[in-house]
Amino acid sequence: MLPTRIGAQAVPPPPGVIGSLRTGFDAVAGHIGLIFAPLALDLLLWLGPRLSIRTLMQPVLDEMSRLTPTAGITANDMAGVLEMYSGFVARFNLLAVLRTLPVGITSLMSGLLPEFSPLGAPSVVQIERVGQLVGLFLVFTVLGWMLGGLFYQRVAALVMPKSASGTIPSPGRAVTQTVLHSLIWIVLLWSIGLPGLFIVFLGFSINMVLGQGLLLFAAFVALWLFVPLFITPHGIFVRKQNAFTSFLGGFRLTRLSLPSSSLFVLSVILVGAGLNMLWSVPAEDSWIALVGILGHAFITTALLASSFVYYQDMSVWLQAVIEQLRSEFPAQKA
Repeated sequence: MLPTRIGAQAVPPPPGVIGSLRTGFDAVAGHIGLIFAPLALDLLLWLGPRLSIRTLMQPVLDEMSRLTPTAGITANDMAGVLEMYSGFVARFNLLAVLRTLPVGITSLMSGLLPEFSPLGAPSVVQIERVGQLVGLFLVFTVLGWMLGGLFYQRVAALVMPKSASGTIPSPGRAVTQTVLHSLIWIVLLWSIGLPGLFIVFLGFSINMVLGQGLLLFAAFVALWLFVPLFITPHGIFVRKQNAFTSFLGGFRLTRLSLPSSSLFVLSVILVGAGLNMLWSVPAEDSWIALVGILGHAFITTALLASSFVYYQDMSVWLQAVIEQLRSEFPAQKA
């Protein structure tokens, strides 16, 4: 990529997607121990015990099976929906909640929810009370954020250059700011999502075309939020920012670096999701699935490392551009 010219001077080209990915993959290949966290979580979900909600949800499923088909819904449709819900309840493992967003340890098995393993059927612990389910859900969510913060901090510390080592937060600060950052995103998504769902539902109740238009608009808003959702935690781990500053800084970096940031996030998604299809091919009760777990752990950790490299390089490049603008146009604000 050619240098960008501002005024009479040229500034270095912005960081490239391929270069960031290559640096991240090289870093993880040289520190293979980084994949231990996603590997351990997947092994727990694959070979460990299952926390099941089947006993708790069975009365609900029984009640659904007794519902009478209404207009526009056939008995076959209801049977298909009931079969889908029954299959999900049978496979669900509450431990999968440890895979949290927007910060968390990556996991292949949290999406597959294996019911069997090469060791046979795992031991199953039934959750029988709603209060127990809610309590464990909250505990696992917070624990997932904390473990995710430590995982992100560890990856960032090993891929950042020595000159940036002073900007890497301590493990305690990383955990605290990760939890706060995740809570900020939850408040934002609920404050936007609930009114948005109500407006879409109201649109469908008025007119089908209006409802579809509102649903399409909501999808565009969700896509617009996805790139900042990916970027906003990085300031915590790369620049030692607090949760709120990192949140705002991620939106600012995304706005100033479009479409490059969107292209990078899209590349990460395509590589990760595409290879996940490959990792999911082996049967869950075959030891060959371990190859997929190892491959997933390496690839997702390398993609995370690449995102830290990209964030750091893009932040440095934007700062250089802003300083160049200020020197060229001192009377104007960059």
